[in-house]
Amino acid sequence: MSAGASKRARTMDYTPSQAGYNPAARHHAGLQLQGKRSMFRPCIDLHQGQVKQIVGGTLKDSGPGPDTNFVASHGADHFAAMYRKDNLTGGHVIKLGPGNDEAAKAALKAWPDGLHVGGGINASNAQEWLGHGAEKLIVTSWLFSDAVFSEERCRQLAALVGKDRLVFDLSCRRRRDKDGWFVAINRWQDTTDLEVSKETLARLSDYCSEFLIHAADVEGLCKGIDEDLVARLGEWSPIPCTYAGGGRDISDLALVDRLSKGRVGLTFGSALDLFGGDGVKYTDCVAWNSA
Repeated sequence: MSAGASKRARTMDYTPSQAGYNPAARHHAGLQLQGKRSMFRPCIDLHQGQVKQIVGGTLKDSGPGPDTNFVASHGADHFAAMYRKDNLTGGHVIKLGPGNDEAAKAALKAWPDGLHVGGGINASNAQEWLGHGAEKLIVTSWLFSDAVFSEERCRQLAALVGKDRLVFDLSCRRRRDKDGWFVAINRWQDTTDLEVSKETLARLSDYCSEFLIHAADVEGLCKGIDEDLVARLGEWSPIPCTYAGGGRDISDLALVDRLSKGRVGLTFGSALDLFGGDGVKYTDCVAWNSA
């Protein structure tokens, strides 16, 4: 979930680039660690059945609705087809609350076995979403019971679908009372005691094949990435990892590549012209991945 500083919703059509889709060239997103450079990873954020960009941290269980600065006129399947055409692997479809299942299914149908899906994934529905065409499942809040991390749930899910089909979302915040970054759950409303550290990533890599990590403190601000976190993820993560939060310019791809030594991918949200932004051109991201 990411968005820009503007709180006024915009609606925009976007025409895919002319880059052709070459099925033979498709490579698994899990090759990130073996690659020579960080890659752009696309996203489709869904809220109330529509593709949106929402200001990080404003989506809550009660109170006024979230601050939204972009609402797409196209459906999720349009963006999925675009990513497929441009061979952008490792993209994630995130369901932000109820009312998004049909849109997510449409995206997966447009690119079977090409996208990761998250939002409400648990042991009861995991097989169902794989059946709908998800390449991998992104799991967050279900790994916690009453905000306490449950390693048993990790084991349960890995045994059910296999670690190669799982992505653990360890989106995080800094805490005032402790140094470092700590996993935030329930749409980032609740910060837990699980620290994002070398030890944590090593332990959890036994149960999943990738990590997705939003820096919640800078998400949606378009004021720059959390450079310290990106560098640490490059050092600590023994498996492929995608970072999101604060990206504002195409040069951030080169910055993430340098800081992580090519071991961490990057997702752009509201800065991307695809989602109404003016900081990053979608075609430049496609070109970066194709170079």
